[in-house]
Amino acid sequence: MVVPLNRVAREIRHLLTGKNYHRVDPTTIDEIGVVTHFFNEITQDLEKISYDIRERRRMSSELDIASQIQKDVLPKEAPEIPGLDIVARTRTASEIGGDTFDFIPAPETHQTFIYIGDVTGHGVPAGLVMMMVDTLVTTLVARGVDNGRDLIVYTNALLTPRISSRLFMTTVMLRWDHAAQKLYYTGAGHEHILVYHHKTETVDAIQSGGIALGMIPDMSKIAQEKEIPLEIGDTIVLYTDGITEAKNQTGEMYGLQRLKEAVQKNG
Repeated sequence: MVVPLNRVAREIRHLLTGKNYHRVDPTTIDEIGVVTHFFNEITQDLEKISYDIRERRRMSSELDIASQIQKDVLPKEAPEIPGLDIVARTRTASEIGGDTFDFIPAPETHQTFIYIGDVTGHGVPAGLVMMMVDTLVTTLVARGVDNGRDLIVYTNALLTPRISSRLFMTTVMLRWDHAAQKLYYTGAGHEHILVYHHKTETVDAIQSGGIALGMIPDMSKIAQEKEIPLEIGDTIVLYTDGITEAKNQTGEMYGLQRLKEAVQKNG
């Protein structure tokens, strides 16, 4: 009895003091054998838990890096654009989100493209699609695309074959013409565009229209660019469903109507 019991006790001391330990092969089926088997089962579970903790730490570290890369892609500050005052903010619901926005100047055509987007879901897949769209839009503007409709159509054509059919991204593309001081929009299945009219102190909710990026290969017959008539002092509000679908403690959504009232109150 003493020899196998001492063997188990030694390994337990090693376990408790953080030293290397070894499983003990049971030599009997009596109480000492039960204790030995119990020790082996416990150490096996501890090893599994330790492995899970290391994996979670590794994944958490990688997610932190991915999150920082995503933050670095987003604009640090709003650009100086003739005729416009701009404010933009975002806060992800998890380490990596699918919401994005950007300001892309096109100096040759004296225009600036402003867009907001929302990829389905959260996490790494949404973040990757968001990065792909940001890259495509910036590249297409640099290659000379000079209107919102074509920008949406070409981005969709390049994106759709490269992502899962379960992923798609809604967006609104604004185009500001510096010389004419006019604003145009092209919708791709995104939320409403809110327009606060300074003279009348009223808010219009314009349906952005269109269909989300990544849902069909060709949206050339669907996408349209339209003007938003503006006057001095008017305000445009773009948002994602992180605002309208936010819930209070009772589970009630914030909703579009409350957002319109907030814009009207503070317009």
